Amino acid sequence: MEDNRAETLRPWLDHYPPGVPHRIDEDSHETILDLIRHAATAYRDRPAAESFGVRLTYGELMTRAEQVAIGLQRFGLQKGDRVAIMMPNVMAYPAVLFGILLGGYVVVNINPLYTAREMAQQLNDSGARVLFVLENFAHTVQEASPELTTEMAIIVSPGDLIGIKGAIVNFVSRHIKRKVPTYHLPATTRFSNFLFFAQQGKFKPVAVSADDPAFLQYTGGTTGRAKGATLLHRNIIANVAQCEAWLRSFAGERPDHVMVTALPLYHILALTACCLFVAKIGGCQILIPNPRDLPAFVKTIKNARITMIVVVNTLANALAGRQDFAEVDFSQLTFAISGGMATQAAVAKKWNAVTGKPIIEGYGLSETSPVVCVNRLDITEFTGAIGYPVPSTDVVIRNAQGENLPLGEPGEICVKGPQVMAGYWNAPEETAKAFTADGFFRTGDVGVLGADGMVRIVDRIKDMILVSGFNVYPNEVEDVLAMHPKVLEAAVVGVPDSASGETVNAFIVAREPGLTEAELRLWCRENLTGYKVPRHIEFRESLPKTNVGKILRRELRDELMNG
Repeated sequence: MEDNRAETLRPWLDHYPPGVPHRIDEDSHETILDLIRHAATAYRDRPAAESFGVRLTYGELMTRAEQVAIGLQRFGLQKGDRVAIMMPNVMAYPAVLFGILLGGYVVVNINPLYTAREMAQQLNDSGARVLFVLENFAHTVQEASPELTTEMAIIVSPGDLIGIKGAIVNFVSRHIKRKVPTYHLPATTRFSNFLFFAQQGKFKPVAVSADDPAFLQYTGGTTGRAKGATLLHRNIIANVAQCEAWLRSFAGERPDHVMVTALPLYHILALTACCLFVAKIGGCQILIPNPRDLPAFVKTIKNARITMIVVVNTLANALAGRQDFAEVDFSQLTFAISGGMATQAAVAKKWNAVTGKPIIEGYGLSETSPVVCVNRLDITEFTGAIGYPVPSTDVVIRNAQGENLPLGEPGEICVKGPQVMAGYWNAPEETAKAFTADGFFRTGDVGVLGADGMVRIVDRIKDMILVSGFNVYPNEVEDVLAMHPKVLEAAVVGVPDSASGETVNAFIVAREPGLTEAELRLWCRENLTGYKVPRHIEFRESLPKTNVGKILRRELRDELMNG
């Protein structure tokens, strides 16, 4: 009776696709180890991952993962110890990732493009004992080494685990393209030596429960100091199950699913929606080590008969504008998911025209493993909304006083579900601030919940601009700017102003020369009310972004404030 009463408060359930359950098994005792072992057995001879044109099967990947676990056990690590990965998408990544988890350890994902300071902060905060790092970034570890508490660094090469082709990749990287800066580090060993060391031992199974931590997933830090979201095995397994419930029936049961993993695996979206979801359904992921190398990216997927791809707005924009991308074989593509940042309508339109598939926008955060909402996969046009809460997920919209707001009224998006983190690592005060008294996670995002259960993002609370008492949401202004045919990228920030409280400032990357400020102002006046029109417009060659393509408004705002 209680559950029926509660469901009347969830209007999205009436709009679920056929066959999608309202709830998943929230009491499952499954762990990520169970998922990995099942994939290695059920799909043993299927390709699991492809890197530089070479594939490993699930059986081969499991063998390598067990060797990683053995090596860490022989180093003396104990269950629950933290082990960091600082690599782009190379074949060693999933092997190391699965190996750490098999040993009962906790994965700490680190952006390899971080500075020494940023990297040291996360390594030391997590207490990671071992770091797997791609040799191209070992010089950063060297720079930070006087401050690090990490005991051992294992140096990985881009071509590791892919045989003769890998040796060629490594030679080219080191000697032809010279992508490996000189480094000198104590307490290091090469990954190949580490695996040889591991082969001298035997794997000791570890008892891992669903309530054990699996990841310390540090938030992007775009709104302040990065914090480690503690994601338990049950959180990740729940989100994989939620993704499967939403996507699998639409994607179809087939043994040859191919996912393009272009977003880095250290990012929570790629980790769950690409790596682990694909393992769950027995597909193959094509690992893209550098998605910014667009010619190589397109060449890699051109004839791969891809069935799934996950992108962010900037990547979709860059790809859809290329002639060679239009020549990719999209005949088997079932869906294209976009997350990580707001997808712009102009980009979605261009993507659909090129691929024949709409962008399916979703929404999530590091703290929610990450998926909270996603659009139906049977839409034919981009909706501009983030979709419906996935099974077993509650979303409410609240005001600053913590009160639920009526449908259609903007407020903070608050989330409750089995995918929500246990808390921030060693930060009880931050954890307390992140949750409401009744257990909802406060996302910091402004959104509205429609009568149809569709959730729409308005903006980040901290990014909202207040102009003479009127709310201006940067996403809306950026979307209008991006629709101008001569605009490639746009970012909008607010800065204090004595007369109006704040002013709207736009940064533009032009698609073609000759675009003028006057042209853009006229465009904005035709599409926006007066107080939303940018007062200042600045043209740039590029905009600052995270490694997954999210524009860093904070950096632009700081420039204006300090300039």
